Amino acid sequence: MANPLDLQEQEQLDQIKHFWRQYGNAITWILVTVLTAFASWNFYNYWQRSQSSQAASFFDEFERITRSPDQAQLDRVFSDIKERYPTSTYTQQAGLLVAKKYYESGNLEGAKSALGWVTEKSTDKGFQSIARLRLAGVLSESQDHAGALKVLEGSFPEAFEALAADRRGDILLSQGKNSEALKEFNNAFRLFDERSEYRRLVEVKLNALGVNPLITQSVPGVLTTPAKG
Repeated sequence: MANPLDLQEQEQLDQIKHFWRQYGNAITWILVTVLTAFASWNFYNYWQRSQSSQAASFFDEFERITRSPDQAQLDRVFSDIKERYPTSTYTQQAGLLVAKKYYESGNLEGAKSALGWVTEKSTDKGFQSIARLRLAGVLSESQDHAGALKVLEGSFPEAFEALAADRRGDILLSQGKNSEALKEFNNAFRLFDERSEYRRLVEVKLNALGVNPLITQSVPGVLTTPAKG
């Protein structure tokens, strides 16, 4: 037969029982909350990985469909991928891809819609910037110059600043606002890397406006207004 507990052990046991009766429920709920949060975090990470994998497979299929002339099927699949994986970078890439397909087929409204969706929904600044630049170009081509300039308002990541300035210059030039266009082209020329081929294209645009940017940047006080005539 087991030896009876001595008085000290019995007293300690009574204290533990009293403590658990008073705080046991609270401790249990705290443990449940912590364990639930931990499990939720693990599930969220698993879900994210799973979603990314599924979206990647879906995107591969989507790329194949873009090579088909069936635009109705393209519409359905793009709508599906937006609904199922709205935050995936693959979906944002799909938006740029479908916009290109729409544009090449002459569906400017479809291109605007797809690019607008990427502009609004993308969490990737790079994809968002590409969408804004392309959307501005499509809007300008549709003669919506005010809308195009509005899309280009606000800041861009450093890597896209020169491209945004050049696109603003193109839009302003198409409106006959040569002085304003000149400022944007000058800004673009300054921001582009000297080795960039795009910088040489901007230089051609400036030359067409009667300005040699290599001179205006190296000689202080040179007037940088477009030539008349």
